[in-house]
Amino acid sequence: MNHGSAGLVVWDVDGTLIPADLRWLARAVARAYRIAEGELVFPDRKVHGYTDESIAIDAAIASGVDPSAAEAGIPAFREAIVAVTQEGRQELAEVQPPYPGAAASIAGLHGRGFVQTVLTGNLRSAAEVKLQVSGLDEYLDLRIGGFGSDARDRLQLPAVVAQRYSAIYGGPLDPARVIVIGDAPNDIACARYAGFYVAVVAHRIGGQELASYKPDLVLKSLDPAAVVGAVSSLLNSGGSPAIC
Repeated sequence: MNHGSAGLVVWDVDGTLIPADLRWLARAVARAYRIAEGELVFPDRKVHGYTDESIAIDAAIASGVDPSAAEAGIPAFREAIVAVTQEGRQELAEVQPPYPGAAASIAGLHGRGFVQTVLTGNLRSAAEVKLQVSGLDEYLDLRIGGFGSDARDRLQLPAVVAQRYSAIYGGPLDPARVIVIGDAPNDIACARYAGFYVAVVAHRIGGQELASYKPDLVLKSLDPAAVVGAVSSLLNSGGSPAIC
């Protein structure tokens, strides 16, 4: 671990830093597979916490595309997601503004010496646009991030972060000095798989329900003082589950 840092904070994007919105995925899948957007069917399972490519394939199949054709359409999907997010930058700024406290929480953690990045199911191209448009990218080191374009299975993304961290910062990543901040059960599972601490913010799911998945911390909001204080305390003391 970089001895010059207080630890590593790994942020989820959609549903954590900005509200989740499926319109970009819907437009990209419809364009890539030549499906009318109004006829697109998302899978029955929850899409939050999964990677974009896995959602795209499931949605294409649910909309009547042959599974082999759904897989073959992924390169077109990758091109489409770049196009729709670039085309929709102004719309994105209007419909997905950062959650209150997101920018201040990132800035506050930066001020405390934390290295910060993202772990997201978004393809890197989409994540970068979202973070740039929302003005949240200044203190996030996206060089070490884990993206849906790196692996289709979200559980593989912590290893991507660890490898990139080691390459950039010149030392191994200590899981005991890492916390993932997300908003969904899959964020908790992903962090636990890697041996990282995990906090979840109750933007879409109630705090008590999130607590049932046993994260280390449940945040009621991204209140900067609460986020910075709780993360600092948890990584410095090996804290216990709590709601803040």
